[in-house]
Amino acid sequence: MEFIEREDLLLSKHNVNNSKKNEQLDESRVDDRAKHLTTNQGLKMSEDEFSLKAGERGPTLMEDFHFREKMTHFDHERIPERVVHARGFSAHGEFELYKSLENYTKADFLNDTSKTTPVFVRFSTVAGSKGSAETVRDARGFATKFYTDEGNYDLVGNNIPVFFIQDAIKFPDLVHAVKPEPHNGMPQGASAHDTFWDFVANNQESAHMVMWTMSDRAIPRSFRMMEGFGVHTFRLVNAEGKSHFVKFHWKPVLGAHSLVWDEAQKISGKNPDFHRGDLYNSIEDGDFPEYELGIQVIAEADEDKFDFDILDPTKLWPEEDVPVEIVGKMTLNRNVDNVFAENEQVAFHPGHVVPGIDFSNDPLLQGRLFSYTDTQLIRLGGPNFHELPINKPVCPFHNNQRDGYGRHTINQGQVSYHNNSLANNTPETASPEEGGYEHYHEKVEGRKVRARSESFKDHFSQAALFWNSMSAHEKDHLIQAFSFELGKVESESVREQVVEMFSNVSLELAQGFAENIGVKPPVSGGSNTSKASPALSQANTNFKAETRQVAVVMGEGFNGEEVEKVLDGLADKGLKTSIISNKQGVLSGSDGVELKIDHTFTTADPVLFDAVYIIGGKSHDKAFTQSTEYYINEAFKHYKPIGATHQGVSFLEKGDVLNHEGVVAEDDAETFISTFTEAVEAHRHWNRSLV
Repeated sequence: MEFIEREDLLLSKHNVNNSKKNEQLDESRVDDRAKHLTTNQGLKMSEDEFSLKAGERGPTLMEDFHFREKMTHFDHERIPERVVHARGFSAHGEFELYKSLENYTKADFLNDTSKTTPVFVRFSTVAGSKGSAETVRDARGFATKFYTDEGNYDLVGNNIPVFFIQDAIKFPDLVHAVKPEPHNGMPQGASAHDTFWDFVANNQESAHMVMWTMSDRAIPRSFRMMEGFGVHTFRLVNAEGKSHFVKFHWKPVLGAHSLVWDEAQKISGKNPDFHRGDLYNSIEDGDFPEYELGIQVIAEADEDKFDFDILDPTKLWPEEDVPVEIVGKMTLNRNVDNVFAENEQVAFHPGHVVPGIDFSNDPLLQGRLFSYTDTQLIRLGGPNFHELPINKPVCPFHNNQRDGYGRHTINQGQVSYHNNSLANNTPETASPEEGGYEHYHEKVEGRKVRARSESFKDHFSQAALFWNSMSAHEKDHLIQAFSFELGKVESESVREQVVEMFSNVSLELAQGFAENIGVKPPVSGGSNTSKASPALSQANTNFKAETRQVAVVMGEGFNGEEVEKVLDGLADKGLKTSIISNKQGVLSGSDGVELKIDHTFTTADPVLFDAVYIIGGKSHDKAFTQSTEYYINEAFKHYKPIGATHQGVSFLEKGDVLNHEGVVAEDDAETFISTFTEAVEAHRHWNRSLV
């Protein structure tokens, strides 16, 4: 009951906020009409079409300050893009805590269930530049900024729970290897090339992460349908100073679902903005993406009780061994107002923490604590990036820092140092009891060495665990992904090295892709790991029909009232329908029913939808028939649900797709709505024969 009331309260808040927002927009439009164009100094300008010249056909004059200001600003509008995670999109939202975690942490936003914490989330691809496509095979960034009353907390993670390397000193090498090769600048936003796979073969700690990036997890259906992970082991510290190790998880309420590879490649051409468009439109439509926050907790005393090192960033904690406890929910309910000011200027840093959250000795995390601040200094132009509106805390902040590029604060007084007497030693530090941050008092000792712990040297057991956990179709997708990626590698030596490397993970896997890439399949190898973790397979995620996109292929003369009833019924189930035909405008059916066309065959494509519903009509030409057959064939080979009623059934009969899993042909509206919704809810129908 409390959960339902919370949902109602959120909806009520949204409706009120939307109403206020609309009123503000209406007022702003009136205000905009009353505004005059000015320079950045506030000077009203009488002309903005022509530069100042010596005569109508003469040279432009240097004294044209308006031209200089406008052009100078334009010339300097671009900032350096992120080296990694350049291609991203963001949204605002809020986080609500289900239950207090005071036994684990003194972080206020994880203690007080009555508080709603504002958040800002940025999703991204890793390898590609700012202009690259979004549905490439890649890890995805999932970075969350919590604007808490104790300061900003950044949970900077990915949609994959492990990483390629164990020590941050190798991060430049990894990125250099996966980026376009320097001699020709290719390929863009892809790992299917020699240098990346040469890095993999010669840095075998990457085996586990490569299994994830070759899996369906690396081509998510949408940002709304992918998990998020903090990747590293962090610490939670409670008010008594007791510490627990923790890993953070974001679980999408809609479940974790993916594209198929052929579909992903086609979407890159049809709509390179597919993921950001999905996120933006969902929020605009009020279908707010939701993610539940989960934590895995290990007591300090249990640190060494596992068959892996819990500080190793190439290892996960199997959920069957360390259960994920769901503790709260994040709802993304507002789009950015300005992509540059928010999405591009936002600065995340794993070192932005609040009291009660601390770090472990994970060597990759330790390196990130330096790297992120250093990156923002060059990307955002100096040390004052925290004063940009998107990065600014909601709580007051006071210190003796001064000056620098982009300084917004105008500090008063003569004192800019600590300790002092001229300003009564202000601002004062805060004790832990007053909310002052105190690092966990961990005992640390040892010799200074450049070395890796022996407990970090097992590179294949969890890669094998991942393989063992996959369903049959997921294993097949892994083999095909390795085949595609390594098929693009020109070096035969590199291909051979990778086959040998992954024969240590699974002989079935290595033999499966070796033959496809012209390498002699290994005859020995395999792993002694027989354990599986069902939580790693997307076959065991949530399945929901809500917000799924359905292409409704329709022509003139459709069965009016029946079709209208079906479309209303699908909408009641939460499905989103778009009417597709061969021309824009309005379609006329029987019973005087008219329906507006949303897209034409030339402006939409079946790969952009989750399912296809064929209605047809009494009147259609050859071009309509060919386009409809194309929609059916594409949906069928991508294992998507296909439905048909009335005249549409004949298209399925002609295409020989009837009587296959996930294909629904039914004229009765109620039966069709129910059966087709169930088919859509399943996401894909992997048992369908494609022969």
